[in-house]
Amino acid sequence: MGIYPKQLALPYLWTMAELIRLKTFADSRGALTVLQNEIPFQPLRTYYIYGVPSPDIVRGGHRHHKATQALICIHGSCEIYVHNGIEETCFILNKADQCLILQPEDWHTMQKFTQDAILLVFASTPYDVNDYIDEPYAPRRI
Repeated sequence: MGIYPKQLALPYLWTMAELIRLKTFADSRGALTVLQNEIPFQPLRTYYIYGVPSPDIVRGGHRHHKATQALICIHGSCEIYVHNGIEETCFILNKADQCLILQPEDWHTMQKFTQDAILLVFASTPYDVNDYIDEPYAPRRI
């Protein structure tokens, strides 16, 4: 079993957020994007962020104990910074058929919103203030 409890096995801790492509049907009438079994959980909360007045505004700045999230920028674009305690990266969401899956351990911020951006978020849990971890990971020492 090692030093990690079964539910937090080492490979799980190293999982980085994943960008998936949603099934989209497009023709001369426009595009239709479908979410049916594409995200790895049953959404229990849905919200969206829009009207961010400046690309300098940073939202988020937390991770979770339990909640997994799926982020889709359905209009405009934004950047999502992710740090899972091992590695860090930035994702640019600028297409309505891109979906970023964030695991609970993914500390994230959302920034560089275009004025027309609408970021749709599905969460695996209802809102619970106690699920939020606001402290970022400590810098790694080499």
